[in-house]
Amino acid sequence: MNQRVFDRVWSEVRSQYYDPGLHGVDWNAARQTWRPVALTALDDRTLYRAIGDMLELLDDDHAGAAPPAVARRQDTLRQRRPAIGVSLRAEPSGDTWLIEQVRPGSPAAEAGVGVGWRLVTGAGAPWTPEQDIAEGRAVTLSLIDGEGLARPLTLTPRIMEPTPAFVADRSRPGVLVLTVDGFELGLGRWMGAQLTNLPPETDVVIDLRGNPGGRLAEADAVLSCFLPRDRLWAARTGRSGRRVELRTAGGCGDLDAPVGNDVAVLVDANSRSAAELTPAALQEARRAVVVGAPTAGAVLISQETRLPDGGRLSLSRADFVTSGGVRLEKRGVTPDIAAPLTLEDRRAGRDPGLDAAVAALAGSRAEPALALQAAPAL
Repeated sequence: MNQRVFDRVWSEVRSQYYDPGLHGVDWNAARQTWRPVALTALDDRTLYRAIGDMLELLDDDHAGAAPPAVARRQDTLRQRRPAIGVSLRAEPSGDTWLIEQVRPGSPAAEAGVGVGWRLVTGAGAPWTPEQDIAEGRAVTLSLIDGEGLARPLTLTPRIMEPTPAFVADRSRPGVLVLTVDGFELGLGRWMGAQLTNLPPETDVVIDLRGNPGGRLAEADAVLSCFLPRDRLWAARTGRSGRRVELRTAGGCGDLDAPVGNDVAVLVDANSRSAAELTPAALQEARRAVVVGAPTAGAVLISQETRLPDGGRLSLSRADFVTSGGVRLEKRGVTPDIAAPLTLEDRRAGRDPGLDAAVAALAGSRAEPALALQAAPAL
């Protein structure tokens, strides 16, 4: 099985990667280096570490392989499932994961796990994300708390309801905050429903912080909520070199025309892919103010392939430039207003980014409305 998985990944990159030159990487030499490591791997962690090290040669954040346990959790993200209650982000070392969120009422929250703690997954770790979790089967986590102290904890996963992918918050007078965790199926339809009959004086904040991206069609649908139909917003170029223009095609629910409300988009360093394409297009059209921190710069258009063991390969299939000809890969989107959210802010319950977005929109009401500018020729 190790051989089948490795060879499938290597072959897919060689034949399907958007750059036929593979960024100058000698792919045959990469195979000679990493295939023996993969074939002798005794567990998924070692196998997928070898595959990941090989894919890193491409210097492409969209090129990655998820082991079967991770793929299964991704597949059931919006379903009832056993959970510990933490959201993890891998750190550069590969042996630690930052805990970015702790779900209220979860086993992790009840045990006192905090945002900013780290999960250690190096050699000898009792549990790593490459392993499944099951209801009622205790797992021991090697944790480091916010003070740098070791805090090993044993938690028992239990069935929890899924968290919604999209949330609308109307708690602030005159402001609609739309938080989008991913560009998942149904986003455009949902956003259209939130915007239907919205008073024109109500400001809209779209929160894409921590959003890993998703479906390109849903990014187009979101843009269609605010830009005219057939608006040029990007172009992509695949392996063949053929250039394809991306134009808004509608899909914002039942809305017949884009809304005219003032818009702000919140982004951060973990806004990726479609969560970068969308604010970039709105920013270039001068249709929204972008607030937060520079985005990840991971915007190549990718597709996923299921591997023989149930794992998943993500691979870039097309390059991307904005309507203004800007290549965002390795560059990202620079906010109009800098308002980073620090770990201290999160622990204290502060949100300077949201506050800055609301203030910016309130100030814009004293100025002419954001205009829909003609798109430059591509």
